[in-house]
Formats: sequence, structure tokens, C-alpha cells
Amino acid sequence: MKQTIKLVIFGASGKMGRALLRIAAADHRFDLVAGFVGSNTSPIDGAVCPLFAIHQLDELPKFDIAIDFTQPEAFEAILEFCKTRNTALVSGTTGLNDQHRKRMAETAKDIPVLWASNFSLGVAVLNDLVRRAAQILETWDVDITETHHVHKKDAPSGTALSLGQSVEQGAGQVPHYVSHREGEVIGDHTVKFTGPGEFIELRHNALDRDIFVRGALEAAYRLREKSPGLYQFAELIL
Repeated sequence: MKQTIKLVIFGASGKMGRALLRIAAADHRFDLVAGFVGSNTSPIDGAVCPLFAIHQLDELPKFDIAIDFTQPEAFEAILEFCKTRNTALVSGTTGLNDQHRKRMAETAKDIPVLWASNFSLGVAVLNDLVRRAAQILETWDVDITETHHVHKKDAPSGTALSLGQSVEQGAGQVPHYVSHREGEVIGDHTVKFTGPGEFIELRHNALDRDIFVRGALEAAYRLREKSPGLYQFAELIL
């Protein structure tokens, strides 16, 4: 029987963090060591692990891997902390800039790092389909429309930008983006290819935030024993 993986969750008080606390606690592959909640360590309903504020990092017991769903301003500190502890990192924090990505690539020389804008199996497949469609329909116009809940700060979403990268890899063109913020929509992405007299739409609609949690946990499980490097979600899952 394999030893359980000691897991830490950054951003435990957010929507994704709370879902991770709930689902990871029931996943027998993991031992949930702690959750980090920024500066406020108020109790979280259902949390079965200790909660730490960010200034308490040095007090954290040994762990094997961290999952990060925080804000861009915390990202570099989390990278450095995982590097110091020699532990793998899975991150879904969106809104990263070129400096963040540079630091991520540098850190991946020392530890396994996986960053993804989306941890849905369906979106991983959608990216592959979009890349292949763009290769074939290289002269067609491409529009990417995304809709999320009103609390989401970054626009276009990280998933939309990743889909755009798939378009660029396939056709060498930059798509047009449209972003909507409505109610409590979890995530809806449509890629539309428009040619003379016809169009094709490829769409993914997330109905349950738990799909991202299950994907992140599966990524963490598979990343744990990898050598240092910068990994893609699709290469581990598909």
C-alpha cells in the first residue's frame, strides 16, 4: 500500500480552496496537512485540518505537495516557499503576468511545477480539438467568448487565454476575446470558427466546481513523483 501524500492547500478560504478542503479530506490518497487562508484564520465550516495565516509559513510541518488557488500577488512567495521546502506545486492561480511566468520557469528547474488555467478533463480535450481545428481552418476568423461569475477579477479568463494559445499554435493567428460576468456562472467557454457561409462552435460548460478540484487532486497525485520541470495538465492526464 502506497504511503499517503501530505498535502497543503493555499487559498483555503476561497471557493476552490473550500471545495479542495472538502474533497481532499475524503480522498484516501492524501493526508491534508494544512490550509493557508491569507491573514485571517477564522474557522472554515467542514475544515478538518489546521489553518495557517501566510505569516505562519515557517510553522508548517513537513508536506509533499502544495495546491495553490490564491491571487497573483502571493504567487512568487508560494513558489519560493515550495522551492525552499523542496516540494512539488500545482497551481491554478490566474491573472499571472510575464514576471510570474518567468519565476515559475526558473523554480521548475528545482522542483516539479504544474500550472493550469483549468483542471477540467473536458477543457483539456477542448484545447486539443481547438488546436486541430485551427490547423485545418487556418484562414477562418476565431472568436473566444467566456462567461464567469461576477466575483472573477481577471478577464479574459485564464482558460480563454489558454484556448487562444491553442488557436495560435494551430493557425498562427490571435483570436478575438469577449468576456461576460454574470451571476454565479462557474465557467462557460465557446470557441467559434467563422468561414465563408458557415461556422463551427466548440463549447465547454462547467456545471460543478468540483470537476476542477478532482482534476487538481489528480494532477497533484501524478506530479508528486515527477522530476523537476514545468508540466502541463494535459500531458499528465490525457
